[in-house]
Amino acid sequence: MEGVFRNIDFNSESNLGQTKDRNRRLKNLIEDFANPKLDLRPSRIGNLDIIGNTYEYLINRFASDSGKKGGEFYTPPEVSELLAELLEPKSGERICDPAFGSGSLLIKLANKVPDHNFSIYGMESNGSTWALGKMNMFLHDIDNAKLEWCDTINNPRLIDNDSLMKFDVVVANPPFSLDKWGYDNAGSDRYNRFHRGIPPKSKGDYAFITHMVESMVKDKGRVGVIVPHGVLFRGSSEGKIRQKMIEENLLDAVVGLPQNLFFGTGIPAAILIFKSLRKTNDILFIDGSRDFDQGKNQNKLRKQDIQKIAQAYKEYETVDKYSYRATFDEIKENDFNLNIPRYVDTFEEEEEIDIQATQKDITELEKELSVVRSKMLAYLDELGLSLK
Repeated sequence: MEGVFRNIDFNSESNLGQTKDRNRRLKNLIEDFANPKLDLRPSRIGNLDIIGNTYEYLINRFASDSGKKGGEFYTPPEVSELLAELLEPKSGERICDPAFGSGSLLIKLANKVPDHNFSIYGMESNGSTWALGKMNMFLHDIDNAKLEWCDTINNPRLIDNDSLMKFDVVVANPPFSLDKWGYDNAGSDRYNRFHRGIPPKSKGDYAFITHMVESMVKDKGRVGVIVPHGVLFRGSSEGKIRQKMIEENLLDAVVGLPQNLFFGTGIPAAILIFKSLRKTNDILFIDGSRDFDQGKNQNKLRKQDIQKIAQAYKEYETVDKYSYRATFDEIKENDFNLNIPRYVDTFEEEEEIDIQATQKDITELEKELSVVRSKMLAYLDELGLSLK
């Protein structure tokens, strides 16, 4: 756990108050931790991870209260669960998140491995967030994770013999359209990650996507990455990178998600699934944007929504108004634009109006209105009143 508490300052007035208040709070803290009944070691009741789940809950609450900043280090648990369902990590596999944040996404995938035989790796550029993720792993009893504090794009530290380390599963929720991601150095990248093209200077989405694709093993690697919708259709250098990845038969599926799922942004996002060895050059499009539980401040995926998407991906077939299995030629005709509405038609036809029946209803209503008017005029005459 070396370095986890490096940012804690017990002399901080901004966090702990002035001297008298600070001393009182620290005294209470020491007494609480000296209590022999307090046990913070990883603990379970059956399959329930008590301390780990408590820490996870606190991270969730902190992220929800942190606005945009919360989205930088925490992926909603339902989205993490969906990625775990789609990528299906298996026994003995190496799992990596190159922007691991609080580590919650990695933990969801690790928990999906039936016999808990896995290796966890990650990289995170923010030191405080890195410490948060390290503690999260410890409290979930994952003590063999290799988590590096580094800049994934400019200075990756998961290296094997001067090459990028390779993984069976690579998963991430990288920062959306990151500005100043390292454009100036990308042309001379020592790992040759940008051989398909260099992403635009102000949008680093494809920098992370490219790193992840280059990090998966060549025979059974899978990548799952959360992206803003612009990644699906923007042109210029991004369009060229997207086209080359499709021509290399790497992209397996595009999954549209509901809006307002993520902390700090209401925009809808998508999941891209890449595979290193594919049996088809078709691509499956799934529109999961309309199935969710609407919350006051944030929407959530329900269990049935997650299972519906996972089942559609497993079956890999066209389902009316929900999914579409597009051929390579169709995608090429669309200039390699992956915008989901181009493939999944969700248009609902309006119910046909029966003109004759509607006219009959209008005639009947007019008759009733005429009778009511006659009665009202007679009533006014009795009272000696007039509408004129």
